[in-house]
Amino acid sequence: MAVWAGLFMFKNAWAALLGFHAAILLVIFLRRPQHSFSIFFQNANKKLFFFTVLLCSLSGLSLYILRNFLGIASDLRAQLADLGLHDNIWIWFISYFSIINPLLEEYFWRAMLGSDTRSFYLGDLIYAGYHIMVVWNKTSPMSIALVILALTFIGWFWRQLYRKDGSLLTPVISHAVADLSILLAAFFMVNPR
Repeated sequence: MAVWAGLFMFKNAWAALLGFHAAILLVIFLRRPQHSFSIFFQNANKKLFFFTVLLCSLSGLSLYILRNFLGIASDLRAQLADLGLHDNIWIWFISYFSIINPLLEEYFWRAMLGSDTRSFYLGDLIYAGYHIMVVWNKTSPMSIALVILALTFIGWFWRQLYRKDGSLLTPVISHAVADLSILLAAFFMVNPR
């Protein structure tokens, strides 16, 4: 609801992001989870760490290279500016989004709402599904379907890494790298040099 209200009611990317993060923090506060914050720093499988970070770093590059194939909206610059993403706001938004968002999302989706099952489960799809609001009208319906498939898979994969290691280190760092690369790709698409 917070993401929807921020994007479609207030038409502001900051409102959507900060509202979403406030909602996550409220749920964490109300549920008083048993998970210690040390799960962010526990050892993780080094090979899977580097593989996952490399894989996620390719997100933005792939988006940028395949932007025409993916049917990125020709008015993306105007759409993002209408959401408050313009000029020097970008650096603050990218920084906050790439650092804070992965910490909160991974704790929320993997540690609090995650499952020990090895198979896909509804939470993986819900995690992917709320991103529809973020890409709505910014890309083609086929690309939205690809986003849902990719995010369902990576949500499942991050959940498996957490299940296996009991650590959010790899999910958080790779999520941060993915967010950073995607936002940089969006920035360079709307601010060509």
